[in-house]
Amino acid sequence: MVVEIEDGRIRRLEAHPENRATPEGICLKGLSYYERVYSPDRILHPLRKNQGTGEFERVSWNEALDLIVENLERFRVDSGPQSVLYYAGSGTKGLLNGVGMDFWRLYGGCTTTYGDLCWPAGLEATRLTLGDNKHSAPWDIAEARLIVMWGKNASETNIHQMAFVEQALDGGAKLVVIDPRRTQTSERAELLIQPRPGTDGALALAIAGLIIDNRWIDVKFVSDHVLGFERFSASARGMTPERAAEITDVPVAYIHRLAELIGTHGPVTISPGFGMQRFTNSGQTMRSILALLAITGNIGKPGAGWVYANLQSQIFDEVKDPIACYPPGFATAQMGQGGLDENLAVDAEDPVRVSISTALLGQQMLATADPPLRMAWVERGNPVTQNPETHTVLDAFRSLEFVVVIDQFLTDTAREADLILPAKTMFEQSDVIGAYWHPYIQIKQKMIEPLGEVKPESEVYYLLARRLGFDEEALAGRIPGPSDAEIESFLEARLAPFEGLSLAELRKGPMLPPDHQEVAFSNFLFSTPSGKIELYSEEAAARWDVEPLPTFTEPVESLRVQESSTVAGPTEPAVTGAESARYPLHFMTPNTKNRIHSQFNNLQMIRQFGDQPFVLMNPDDAAARDIRDGDLAEVFNDRGRLRLGVRLENGLKAGCVVVTNGWWISEGGTVNFCSIGRETDMGHGAAFHDNMVDVRRVAGAD
Repeated sequence: MVVEIEDGRIRRLEAHPENRATPEGICLKGLSYYERVYSPDRILHPLRKNQGTGEFERVSWNEALDLIVENLERFRVDSGPQSVLYYAGSGTKGLLNGVGMDFWRLYGGCTTTYGDLCWPAGLEATRLTLGDNKHSAPWDIAEARLIVMWGKNASETNIHQMAFVEQALDGGAKLVVIDPRRTQTSERAELLIQPRPGTDGALALAIAGLIIDNRWIDVKFVSDHVLGFERFSASARGMTPERAAEITDVPVAYIHRLAELIGTHGPVTISPGFGMQRFTNSGQTMRSILALLAITGNIGKPGAGWVYANLQSQIFDEVKDPIACYPPGFATAQMGQGGLDENLAVDAEDPVRVSISTALLGQQMLATADPPLRMAWVERGNPVTQNPETHTVLDAFRSLEFVVVIDQFLTDTAREADLILPAKTMFEQSDVIGAYWHPYIQIKQKMIEPLGEVKPESEVYYLLARRLGFDEEALAGRIPGPSDAEIESFLEARLAPFEGLSLAELRKGPMLPPDHQEVAFSNFLFSTPSGKIELYSEEAAARWDVEPLPTFTEPVESLRVQESSTVAGPTEPAVTGAESARYPLHFMTPNTKNRIHSQFNNLQMIRQFGDQPFVLMNPDDAAARDIRDGDLAEVFNDRGRLRLGVRLENGLKAGCVVVTNGWWISEGGTVNFCSIGRETDMGHGAAFHDNMVDVRRVAGAD
């Protein structure tokens, strides 16, 4: 952004023309940052909960810091430092936002989480197949002749990408959208395919079999760069179009047409969304889809490739998302599904206990022992609303003796705190950031002084460290002092190892990282064990206990699980087909255009476009339940329920219902009332899209 300041106040936000990925303008969320800074609801002072009334009362920073130190010292002596949970989400990234773990190591350790809510199954599937998580520069998609938006509604969730997609379409490219919903993204599509949620892997394998049978493969590319093609070929042919149609509910003719497009209409770019890799079978699903590009030679060439995660700008260890989103010190080489003690090892000298799955947060917080958890510190996240199984997460937080939350607003998680500390906005402290989609490294310059009594998180850690007795020598290079000069010195030191990177250069505009590939894998070097694209992965089998080839299995929670079968997630009781059949509707909880999960909807600029949640239903599903448009209905399963207004949507696949995620409990209820803590088949992601529900009309609600 270009930010205009007048009299110490933000006056205008505009796009920065030198960032080629986002040159056209700022989305509504970006523009709403003005209100986010100056909102009358923003927390600007430390707040302590009155245990008698349950209300929050303003306290001074000295009182807040003294209270924190008193509890930290007590818990460290009585139970050990690992009785403190450090939970950090991904609300704000940057070099300075990586100093939290340095503080907790100085403190003597803590307990923290592994895995991620966002995209780790896809990250791991990509790494196992290609060796690295990177993709071509965003503007390269304009060179594609076929673009497949697989489970992605980019018109709402990546509007800058759509500008390049439109360029490709205007130049004669074709677009295919695969989504149980008819979304805005599909309006210019050649083909809209609506599979049953959780069955995309079967669809991909059937397409692969047709491509192979029709000899649309790139024989030389496969010979030079692909490992395991013959075994994959034999396996994929077992998923016939007819079998896939029965599994996915996609007509056979559509499967043939998509295979023909991918096999004959290159260069092909596939851009998968994050939603379909939040199932219990999703890592294998992503491997199956990625295989389509490998066998057709659509990798390493302009206009071709896999647009999922571009971590080329994540060059700083402190902020780079590791393979499957683990904190520093986590021994990823020892990961697997065999159990916490065996597989979640950390450096023996590291006092941080990495033992709680983000996907299983509530369950494992309550189960933690030796020592049990007594305190939690939450920053950059809203786990009460956003993590699976909200009821259990609430129980876990309410079982603790002391909870500190850092946030800008009174979120559902902040309401559970004993002490709330006000969080900065991105305009109130300088930092250096990378990205996940575009390739740039950028400086996020301090524009204004923090409002009210807001202190940046790094300053809070610095003040706590000094109160706990750590001197400047212990803090040197780890936690900077609070002055702007000390912040800049800290950032310059982190940039120094990278030739050409400096604050002065970054102030001139966005910079590409060293060794950036505009067309990813254009050198055809793959950092896999074989040095090739691995369709057959021994590492996948050894690490995650899955088949070495991409295969399809039904999600744990599925109507197609037979009554005679019993399947289970790694940490839950068995779910039988009879039980899942009690709830016949797939509960889809996608993102929406004007929110990032639970952020932004508290702002008036955003709320004018819809301030209450609602459930979308296919008219046939609604009629079968005597539900009409506008009725009040209850979305429910054994885990929880939501009462929402109904909107009928002809473009939604029958058997699916939709509530966008991110609604606060105070706004009508989080979708995670109905989810359960499960992990994906690889990467320790959250499989909360394995989620079946039913809907019933609320009697007397006319």
